Amino acid sequence: MPRKQATGKYKIKTHKATSKRFRLTGTGKLMRTKGGKSHLRRRTSKRTKRLLDDMLPVKGRGITKRVQRLAPYLDK
Repeated sequence: MPRKQATGKYKIKTHKATSKRFRLTGTGKLMRTKGGKSHLRRRTSKRTKRLLDDMLPVKGRGITKRVQRLAPYLDK
């Protein structure tokens, strides 16, 4: 069976940690998760743990550009 012809374009690998930490909304706003949710949470109050669940919009333009470079297919 013959091989396919190469189109000349390269696929870019997605940085998996970035794709798990960030989401893109329908309007195109980049949202981030909060850190500190994995362990050592017994001492923290229920209110603090609940506040860790929601996502926040990314404000810095430099961080947005870095996320775009690390996860180019995030919006699709």
